[in-house]
Amino acid sequence: MIKKSINLLREFSLPLILGVVLAVVWANVDSHGYHEALHWSPFGAHSELTLHFFFNDIFMVFFFGIAAKEITESCLPGGALNPPRKAVNPLLATVGGVLGPIAVYFAWTAISGDHAIARGWGVPTATDIALAWLVARLVFGKGHPAVAFLLLLAVADDGIGLGIIAIFYPDPSHPVEPAWLLAVAGAMAMAWGMRKRGITSWIPYVTVAGGVSWYALYSAHLHPALALVAIVPFMPHAAKDEGLFEEDAGHAHNDTLSRFEHAFKLPVDLGLFGFGLMNAGVELGAVGDATWGVMFALIIGKTLGVTGFALVGDKLGFKLPEGMKPKTVVATGMVAALGLTVALFVAGVAFTDPTLQAAAKMGALGSVAAVPLVVGYAVLFRVGRFAKTTAQVKKAVTGAFQRPVQAVEAAARPITGAFPRPGREG
Repeated sequence: MIKKSINLLREFSLPLILGVVLAVVWANVDSHGYHEALHWSPFGAHSELTLHFFFNDIFMVFFFGIAAKEITESCLPGGALNPPRKAVNPLLATVGGVLGPIAVYFAWTAISGDHAIARGWGVPTATDIALAWLVARLVFGKGHPAVAFLLLLAVADDGIGLGIIAIFYPDPSHPVEPAWLLAVAGAMAMAWGMRKRGITSWIPYVTVAGGVSWYALYSAHLHPALALVAIVPFMPHAAKDEGLFEEDAGHAHNDTLSRFEHAFKLPVDLGLFGFGLMNAGVELGAVGDATWGVMFALIIGKTLGVTGFALVGDKLGFKLPEGMKPKTVVATGMVAALGLTVALFVAGVAFTDPTLQAAAKMGALGSVAAVPLVVGYAVLFRVGRFAKTTAQVKKAVTGAFQRPVQAVEAAARPITGAFPRPGREG
């Protein structure tokens, strides 16, 4: 029963959601205490190994690693992105998903007349992988090609977002040192060599090659959380993709890639509580022009950009993955509008004015408004899991809300059963 309850928590990403909610409440009730907690370190006040650093730069390594695993398997024979030509369309959608928000943000800057916010154009360019993955799985289902499409898009535009940070928002005290990227290439060669030598344990891939990749990205002053993205594709894997998760197809693969996922999936799913707690603490009174600029750029710009570029690419011969229709692409663009992780980070480096910075972060947080929009769209146009009759949709939605309640009731049954019911004494 405990296992069933944990699986329900993971399926609905409740740890992440609870972390985000608690962060917002904490930041508004005790802002000073919240920010002190972010920078707390067991190694002293001046250590860089803070809670914020741990969750953003160490813990998220494994989240991005699992995301890279899903993309890798999607590129295998039978996968949603195989042959490689299929990856062209989501990459085109990525470009649209970056240019669309930038265009909308500058349009809002012109309309509002507040040119002080213009520097924040980079804030809405990236998709939050954690939230987008959650919503995509709820809307489309785990095995739907739109999930793999969105994962590739999200990882790619997060990479673009990090590039924007490095090029357009450099830190004079920590300039980018691209020479360290040669060490990342060395780590990839190391992982390739391990595979050639027949090493099937995931441990050396993660600790040795992954460790070198992490240190190189950290030393290059780039985001070290992407360390395993370069290493995971070299792990020994199955000959073909059996579905976005192998358990969906009823198979229990024992390859290195699958064992890596099984080792870290539960800790990552539960640990997203800490990630949400460390990143979503925004004061609600900080609404300003930058808030609406970021929110409109994400919700409108992402949707239009992803949809437009993906459909144009399809017309040019770079076909959408099988099973994706134009209405599915629109829903995917709406899910891609969820911005949090990189958006919060860019807001922190784009604005030195605390008021503008907080307003931009509020816009990133406000992008969660895309969730009810995409669910409503999916129900209305019967997309993904909602591509059923009205009765089936009603049953599925009712079941989705009842299952967490049933899990709580079942978990409490052994406790309540220990007490006699009224009228049953003696």
